[in-house]
Amino acid sequence: MGSKDERPRESSNIVRTGAELARLTEQDRELAEQLVNRARSEGLNLVGENGLLKGLVKLVLEGALEAEMTGHLGYEKGDKAGAGSGNSRNGTSRKRVLTDVGAVEIDVPRDRTGSFSPAIVPKHARRVEGFDEAILSLYAKGLTTGEIQAHLAEIYDVDVSRDLISRATDKITEELDAWRQRPLDRVYAVVMIDAIVLKIRDGAVANRPVYIAVGINLEGERDVLGMWVGSGSEGAKTWMTWLAELKNRGVEDVLIACCDGLKGLPDSIQNIWPLADIQLCVVHMVRNSLKYASTKHWSQIAKELRQVYTAATVDAAEQRFAEFEEIWGARYPALIGVWRRSWEHFVMFLRFPPEIRKIVYTTNMIESLNSRFRQATRRRGHFPNEEAALKVLYLVIRDRQPNRRNPTGRTYNWKEAINTLAGFYGDRVIDNQ
Repeated sequence: MGSKDERPRESSNIVRTGAELARLTEQDRELAEQLVNRARSEGLNLVGENGLLKGLVKLVLEGALEAEMTGHLGYEKGDKAGAGSGNSRNGTSRKRVLTDVGAVEIDVPRDRTGSFSPAIVPKHARRVEGFDEAILSLYAKGLTTGEIQAHLAEIYDVDVSRDLISRATDKITEELDAWRQRPLDRVYAVVMIDAIVLKIRDGAVANRPVYIAVGINLEGERDVLGMWVGSGSEGAKTWMTWLAELKNRGVEDVLIACCDGLKGLPDSIQNIWPLADIQLCVVHMVRNSLKYASTKHWSQIAKELRQVYTAATVDAAEQRFAEFEEIWGARYPALIGVWRRSWEHFVMFLRFPPEIRKIVYTTNMIESLNSRFRQATRRRGHFPNEEAALKVLYLVIRDRQPNRRNPTGRTYNWKEAINTLAGFYGDRVIDNQ
């Protein structure tokens, strides 16, 4: 018969103290294989009150705590070097912590002087860091506090108070404040601005615009530069306040600013960044102009307008729009007026080659972000205050989704684009790279 260390460990021993984890070396792989084989042969559950995963989490946490205690005292458990050292181990205390696999009972080692302050499971902490992240992930997906509570009870079989959930989400407030005040780059190649309307309580529930600015810097990195909650409807004067804040945070120059057709907005942008070229979002222009036409003509009008904004040159676009006006001008003069009044800022992007056009002709980058915002806010109905709304939006920004275009990250094929921009904007690009 082999020694005790060579025999497969019984399942009851898996969760005994975990102290031996600090000493495991070559046995790690063997232990893991034994656990998996035993789970298969005896039909042990991975999750649940007596599940294998809870046992492993207990083992890892207790082993890490034992290793921390060894580092704190300076000698291994049972080592004679501890005699007369002035401090020693003093048993353990039982503690219940919330983890990603549910509630786990662990034995926390104590020392006689009470000076041991573990980092892996800090004193007074009742949950490990990953559990807070699980709560924040659910919060970012639009679940209310009550829905998160029910979800955790169903999935992890643990009763979590709404107060605990609120404290976990409140931790994001400090991070959000720092994010909103962080310094920004001196020059941005493209800045796109737009707004989304949310229902926020301020005495009474009202529709409130949330202003959003997204930028692409000269290295091609996309970033959400800022978010601000306004009062009443969206306005160009309010936008000037928020754009001035971006300038105060370091944005001295913008090559191209893309926005919707809000009256006075181009002037507000150029008051902050006089050299910026203004591009009106083509998608917004098409959408706004269709409001003046009968729905039965929308398909044909949209098709013919596409011939205008996909023209090879400004001259070609003007020719195609003249033909469009000849067909529809008499029936829909207000529609024609939308384009004529905005023509200067509409055709700006047509002087660029395709690799720049597709970046700046529309605010779709923000529209995509707004779509994710709406998914996270739709089920809530309304927010109790501005801070609650901004926390959810910030968590949506922070939550990177695989295989999807995220609001932050690298812009595709940027090398070609920045070289083209350098040809148009010269020293404004070259001197700041």
